[in-house]
Amino acid sequence: MNRISRRQFLYCSAAFLSTTVSGQSFFPFSGTPCEAALSEDIRGKVFKGDAPKTLWKWSHEGFLYKKLEKNKVVCGICPNRCVLAPGDRSVCRSKVNFDGTLYSLTYGNPCSVNTDPIEKKPLFHFMPRTKAFSLATTGCNFRCLNCQNYEISQAKPHDVWNYELFPPDVVKEAQRADADSIAYTYSEPITFFEYMIDTCRLAREKNIRNVIVSNAYINRKPLLELCKVLDGASLNLKSMSDDIYRQLNGGRLQPVLQTFKTLHEQGIHFEMINLVVPGYTDDDQMVKQMCAWILENLGPNYPLHFLRFFPRYKLDRLPPTPVSTLTRFRKLAMQEGIHYVYVGNVPNHEGTHTYCHNCNKLLIERMGYFIPQYNLNGNKCKYCDTIIPGVWNKA
Repeated sequence: MNRISRRQFLYCSAAFLSTTVSGQSFFPFSGTPCEAALSEDIRGKVFKGDAPKTLWKWSHEGFLYKKLEKNKVVCGICPNRCVLAPGDRSVCRSKVNFDGTLYSLTYGNPCSVNTDPIEKKPLFHFMPRTKAFSLATTGCNFRCLNCQNYEISQAKPHDVWNYELFPPDVVKEAQRADADSIAYTYSEPITFFEYMIDTCRLAREKNIRNVIVSNAYINRKPLLELCKVLDGASLNLKSMSDDIYRQLNGGRLQPVLQTFKTLHEQGIHFEMINLVVPGYTDDDQMVKQMCAWILENLGPNYPLHFLRFFPRYKLDRLPPTPVSTLTRFRKLAMQEGIHYVYVGNVPNHEGTHTYCHNCNKLLIERMGYFIPQYNLNGNKCKYCDTIIPGVWNKA
């Protein structure tokens, strides 16, 4: 029998009351905490026999896979380690076994392309006031019940309209947009690893930075290869509970924590994102546990963002996160010793600004994506000369 927490029980009860008051039946509705609580594991499964009959021009042999007996292959990019028989499709929907060879179907065919402020990623300590040329393909190795971009993350490459932008074209478009970085974002860049890393290599040659917005669910070997051309990352730390990872996101916690350790070892700047989902991750003790792990393994200088949840996808009946919860978590994390803690998805909140961790003076004021005040001299506070962690200057 699966257990349900008191918090989840209360949200289930609220959902039940709201649906019965409106005269509707409760049970047909998906997306409540009790549904996830009663699900042991929502991790995706291999799509048996779902590969296309022929490869298209956006197919590229997979990176880091092994061939097994009977023409099977195992993908080595992420902890799902999909074992695919000929004709099978991976959990992320992006890889297939075609005649005993692993292929990516997302090479050079992004489904979303845009130029964004770097602050949108969110990256607050990485080249403020610059632009990032952003792109995504379909696919994700998670199954988050609250996904904001499920239309592309839970789709197959053939299901959506795509651009044609091979790696050299991406770099040219970034230059044309006067972007200082390329962001691999919107869906899950780990699932289009082959496309991403080839683009990163060409971008590095042209002095363009590379950043990823990711769930951090990647194996160490491909991550180390990516670190050779990676400049920054915005990474989700969805909770400190493996159960919640399995029930809410369809993944596991430990591989994510290992990614943070590896990036720390490699000297890559990253910022941690925690979406505060009511009934799942709105827990003070979990925040304390998270801060304790960060301080012990990474130190106090990596920025931590608490983001407001809004109803979406299979959790469309949950309420938005109370702003008071985010404010409390920010204060708690700073009291625990994290130097830079932010509140996201709440316009004009004081937690969107950057303050010096030494003298507490305002360093960067943010009004949405506009920055009216910028009080850094290079990488130092202009008031007390303290070094502020981050990537502040163009190469």
